[in-house]
Amino acid sequence: MADLLWKEVIRARERIAPFAHRTPFLTCASLDRAAANSVFFKCEFLQKSGSFKFRGACNTIAALTATERTRGVVTHSSGNHAQALALAAKLHHAQATVVIPEDAPEIKRLATAGYGAKVVLCKASLAARAEVTAQIVKETGAIFVSSHDDNQVIAGQGTAAVELIEDVGDLDYILVPVGGGGLLAGTAITASHLLSEARVIGCEPAEADDAYRSFRDGKRVEEVSTNTIADGLRTTLGVRNFEVIKNRVFDIVRVSEEEIIGAMQYVWERMKIVIEPSSAVAVAPLLNHHLGIEGKKVGVILSGGNVEVGPFFQAILDSSRRKKGKQNPLVSDLLP
Repeated sequence: MADLLWKEVIRARERIAPFAHRTPFLTCASLDRAAANSVFFKCEFLQKSGSFKFRGACNTIAALTATERTRGVVTHSSGNHAQALALAAKLHHAQATVVIPEDAPEIKRLATAGYGAKVVLCKASLAARAEVTAQIVKETGAIFVSSHDDNQVIAGQGTAAVELIEDVGDLDYILVPVGGGGLLAGTAITASHLLSEARVIGCEPAEADDAYRSFRDGKRVEEVSTNTIADGLRTTLGVRNFEVIKNRVFDIVRVSEEEIIGAMQYVWERMKIVIEPSSAVAVAPLLNHHLGIEGKKVGVILSGGNVEVGPFFQAILDSSRRKKGKQNPLVSDLLP
């Protein structure tokens, strides 16, 4: 299956080329010192819709026939795939309906609607998401597009690693966040064909570690906790994805919530870029030395940057008001 998927990765590059950004890579000297490795960050937070998910969604819709697109598409997602599918559908003149759990960040719901999709809220559980989506498919005949467990989605996600390897060259390791496994599977397929010596490692929150347990046991775990700040990784590992991952991925490591937040803060402060917690999951193992490696050339896919920053800036404003004793401080008052 992996060889067939590699052919689909090549086709996906052609399909999405008119629509997707070829995102750059960045380096950071201070992070290299902290991690004791040379790290190259693939900036998928600069991708259209704010995450790598646009690649898979765009490829999937581009692969549909014109007749199939008239039926519309539907999915369920905590946010990044929702936005990606909404935008991809808009660009291909198809109607998208997206089921979003009620606890998803508001910024992701608003962006999805802003791209023209019909948003349907549901209870915050995987079962509720699947149930509501299935009912919409039954009532409308829309085509379901999985956020991860789909060959066209996997192939589209694999194009990010193609670009990284082309731009950076040889890598000893490639670190990838894992939730449903589409990005990890696509990356593993790409690396196995372009950079066979590289070790691909999945990075996962310890509070939602079904991929880690599946990888260790050799049997796919179908239950996943959603008790993690990394909202983009609150989903079950896909069937197709697991088949690729168990054969092509070197290892899966877990990181704590504190490590995720610490890595996110480090990147914001030192690299001056905004990444979301799901992206920080792939940075945390390096900063906390979980891999036991030094002096290696490491690629990291920063999967997205869709962060709800309103509460963050409100906290700064509230703190400034308390310090200055003013109800409505001027912007100049907030500056050092």
